[in-house]
Amino acid sequence: MPVLDGVSCHGSMDNWLFVHNDGGCALMNPFSKATLQLPNLVGIWHHEMRYACTGHSLLYKLVVPSSVSLTSDSLVVALVTDSYFSGTICICQSRIATVINNDIKNIVDVAFFDGKLYFLNLDQHLFVLEIGKGHNGNPKISAIRSIVDSIEYPRPVLCLQSDDERCAYVFCNYLVESAGKLLYVRRRIGILVPFTYEHVLFARTHSFAVFEADLTADSCREWRSVNTLRGQALFVGRCSKSLPAAECGHCGVQEDCVYFISDYNKSNPNVDPLRDSGVFNMRNGTITPLLPETVVVQMQGLKPGRRTWFFPTDEAM
Repeated sequence: MPVLDGVSCHGSMDNWLFVHNDGGCALMNPFSKATLQLPNLVGIWHHEMRYACTGHSLLYKLVVPSSVSLTSDSLVVALVTDSYFSGTICICQSRIATVINNDIKNIVDVAFFDGKLYFLNLDQHLFVLEIGKGHNGNPKISAIRSIVDSIEYPRPVLCLQSDDERCAYVFCNYLVESAGKLLYVRRRIGILVPFTYEHVLFARTHSFAVFEADLTADSCREWRSVNTLRGQALFVGRCSKSLPAAECGHCGVQEDCVYFISDYNKSNPNVDPLRDSGVFNMRNGTITPLLPETVVVQMQGLKPGRRTWFFPTDEAM
């Protein structure tokens, strides 16, 4: 999807593109042309994370309590991280940002669920962050609590396990609200070692595991492995979403499947943009191509970009 000259796209949120230029950051609806200005997240990250390595590209994840009717006064939460998992959470409203970066380390994903903000770190610990208002009306963090700190799966989230001397495994992690449940989706990716740029370009996803957060008051608060999505389909990436498969049947979407893209590095105009993209079937553990092999996807121009899920509204279609 081409964007305006001088603007780079860093991701999406439902039917909004997250863009950046010299003037700062914004959400842009490519159909209605509406634009919502955001604080300069790049400048905030460099200011707050000045001790971290800034030579690596930044990854952005934006979430809102509801995207039905976004306005300039809407609450928007942004997770900004680099490839070393140094990051910060920015809570933005009316272009005012409240920043969190000292309490929880190695945050890998955030999601709104039941009106509260949840975030996950590398150790699979789940935290809830409650947002209130300060005396001046700006967003304020009223509480941060750890609520899930165990998982049935015995392996850590980030590790190197070699089936042979040339292959190692790393993991991408996603939080997704799905049919009234909060899910943790764990993606297992095989990469040839040593970790060179060329090897990362040809990394391939091997499997997925899905866990549900047990948040009931009288439970032991843990992750429980699940093998069904209850009629839903998951789309995971820097913009993750769960949709009823029955409502998307005309697009060929299947239930109990995880749709994924190569969201962990930037696009290269000379490399297939759909590499390491596909559909994981939870029922039989198989992975099939995201699109038929006869479909050829070409980059728009020569600018690098980011693969992201985009969910246009019915009006836009």
